[in-house]
Amino acid sequence: MDATLPALGPVGLWVPGLDLTPVADATAAAVEAEELGFGALWLSEGLVRDPFVVAAGLLHATHSLVVGTGIAIIWGRHPRMVRAMSRGLHDAHPDRFVLGLGTSHADVVEGVLGLRFARPLTALRAHLDGIDAPDPVLGLVAGVHDDGGGTPRLLAALGPRALELARDRAAGAFSYLVTPAHTARARALLGDGPALVVEQGVVVGVPEPEARDRARRHVAGYLAGGPYRASLRRLGFGDGDLADGGSDALVDALVAVGEEQVAERVTAHLRAGADHVCLQALPAGTGTIPTDQWRRLAPILESTNGTLVG
Repeated sequence: MDATLPALGPVGLWVPGLDLTPVADATAAAVEAEELGFGALWLSEGLVRDPFVVAAGLLHATHSLVVGTGIAIIWGRHPRMVRAMSRGLHDAHPDRFVLGLGTSHADVVEGVLGLRFARPLTALRAHLDGIDAPDPVLGLVAGVHDDGGGTPRLLAALGPRALELARDRAAGAFSYLVTPAHTARARALLGDGPALVVEQGVVVGVPEPEARDRARRHVAGYLAGGPYRASLRRLGFGDGDLADGGSDALVDALVAVGEEQVAERVTAHLRAGADHVCLQALPAGTGTIPTDQWRRLAPILESTNGTLVG
């Protein structure tokens, strides 16, 4: 996999459930994200509209914003179709689309999507083999070069084996619900070349009690997932931290509250080896686009760059 990532800038946005909102609202949000100066907008797996379809609309409505799937789930998607959709977006909007792929976890795949979840890393390797296999159709077209799709991709990765796969079979890794300590470990395993994109949960612009409530609800929603529990245990969190919706220490480590703490956390990830930090502003409810928080986060772009330069 030799396609390189487009220029993302140090800070972007990760937004869940954009497919749950009216198309016009999602498009307007992407336009505003671009105007605010964020380098990229990352989409979660869609439940109402496919993320590739949503990405096409957002890319068409913007001029320079990079749009990526963060991440599209492999289960239920044939590798050839992933390759074709990615190629279409990449060709229509050169250097502006990133394919983020991953296996998610059993609670989502079986409980929500109704698909079988088994041997995730083996399944992901096989999926990548399918994407990278020579295209028999293009092989029949004279003068057309099969570039393997040409789309840069990232793999969702938390543990060592997943990070090794991202290092060897993608442009880099996409991590989620992690701390700067995880970022440092991931960078050490990836080495200097592959990219590392890190999601960071944040809450700004609301009273602290409400902010902390949003943070706790966000973290609690992931503690049943085996991969996240294993990842947090590797970072030194114990049974007490993972019980009852998460300890204060766990919630504080995973979600930054307030502009000052967000700037500090972004800087910590970047100094630990992240190439790009995508901020997930936690909204009041599902399907709400937190543009009010995005406006408060935008000045952090400049302050973070200044901190890094200094």
